[in-house]
Amino acid sequence: MSMDIPVDFIRKVDRLQPDLRDILYSMLDVIDRHRLESVNRNDFNELKGVVKELAEAQKRTEKRVEELAASQKELAEAQKRTEKRVEELVEAQKRTEKRVEELAEAQKRTEEEIRGLARDHKNTQKEVGGLSTTVGYILENEAYKKLPGLLARDFGIIIKGALKRDYLIDKEGAEIEVNIFGYGEKEGREITIVGESKAQLSQNDVDKFLRKKYERMGGVFKEMFPVLITHMITSGGVGTYVKNKGIALYYSYDF
Repeated sequence: MSMDIPVDFIRKVDRLQPDLRDILYSMLDVIDRHRLESVNRNDFNELKGVVKELAEAQKRTEKRVEELAASQKELAEAQKRTEKRVEELVEAQKRTEKRVEELAEAQKRTEEEIRGLARDHKNTQKEVGGLSTTVGYILENEAYKKLPGLLARDFGIIIKGALKRDYLIDKEGAEIEVNIFGYGEKEGREITIVGESKAQLSQNDVDKFLRKKYERMGGVFKEMFPVLITHMITSGGVGTYVKNKGIALYYSYDF
């Protein structure tokens, strides 16, 4: 027997009659065997339960491993696509940088051409300005010769001396250049001729002449007579505008 039986119990059994003692020991053996079988069965059932749980856990682990493997594969594919996209972006960046360099070179060439055009334009302006000045001088030189007769005929002004270019001191004490200047007489009054020439006369030119020349001389001379000479006017209204301002206007073909 494998059961733990108290000593007192064994002593009492030993005092029984042999037949009863054998029967009792036999019963104890049966009980012990049943106890061992019951314990082993319970352990086996528990073990089966544990094994089943382990099997389920293994299945879950394997499923999770498969899911992780699939995710890893997707991540690997995504990484490949990302690397490919990065390579494409790098190539695009290189093309962009090359294009920017080309544009920078084109910009430099354009700026140089603009500077060249600006220099040419400046030179052209100087040439045109010089030509305009030359034309103005020619027009004024003719006016000096012809204006005395025209002013006498049209306004009864007799020029005393000669008409000329001159520098005068205005009412503020500043020096200004006057293209046409001279003295005349009308009905016993002394007249001061103040004039200017323009190759092409506009209304703005008329206003500038009055503001910068004629009005600045106001009060310096007793009576001034304004004169403008030109090759042509910029619009039909300029002639009327000059007349309304009390200015004598002559054209180069009048000479």
